[in-house]
Amino acid sequence: MDINAHTQFCGVIGNPVEHSLSPAIHNAAFQKLGLNFVYLAFRVEAIGEAIRGLRALGNFRGASVTIPHKVAAVPFLDAVEPTARHIGAINTIVAEGGTLTGYNTDATGALRALREGGVALKGRQVVMLGSGGAARAIAFALGTEAGIDRLSLLGIDERERTALAGDLQSKTGMTVQALPLDEGALRKVLPDTHVLIHCTPMGMSPNVHGTSVPATLLHAGLTVMDIVYNPRDTQLLKDAKAAAAMGGAGSMASEFPHW
Repeated sequence: MDINAHTQFCGVIGNPVEHSLSPAIHNAAFQKLGLNFVYLAFRVEAIGEAIRGLRALGNFRGASVTIPHKVAAVPFLDAVEPTARHIGAINTIVAEGGTLTGYNTDATGALRALREGGVALKGRQVVMLGSGGAARAIAFALGTEAGIDRLSLLGIDERERTALAGDLQSKTGMTVQALPLDEGALRKVLPDTHVLIHCTPMGMSPNVHGTSVPATLLHAGLTVMDIVYNPRDTQLLKDAKAAAAMGGAGSMASEFPHW
């Protein structure tokens, strides 16, 4: 790859980003396709300042947006496509003609992964761990496209999970209960749960032995999805397999076609 004055650059914006496999995946794709692009990882604390800086760079083409900026980035963009606006979170920024537009591919990626895995969602009870940007996107997809029976939303931040539950109920009509993410709540909801979707950073490299769910609470017949992709086989998924639950990971490169 020859980097020159015409090279277009993209990147992942988040905190942390050291674990991210996105640069390796995207740069390999750019090279395979013969594109004069490069993809970098940027650890960003002040998302507004970062986006303002990107506007000044003529070769900036787009970015993946990850934890913790998927919601906070929205007000700093020129436009947000309708699905992302409805959800209230983005995971992709596209720069075109001096305009920065936000998109959200988390929802479609997660639902596609579940459907390709043969997971039935209609009429099912789903537990979601986390209430941030990724959880918000997937939860809206469950409410508008999947026809689930009930969503139990467990999150550490009370204000965040309560706000998300309210948005879901008002915009989708889905039955939602918001609970703290602790062992007591997990014991209450997991026995009757068909699908568990994990949307927190717990278990992400380098903290590969971390998990939000005690292994003893996982049971046969439970489908477990973990959006953490590094490592691919997280501690939660290992515990799920040991409990004869079905485990799997989500997809992550849905933003690439936008660039």
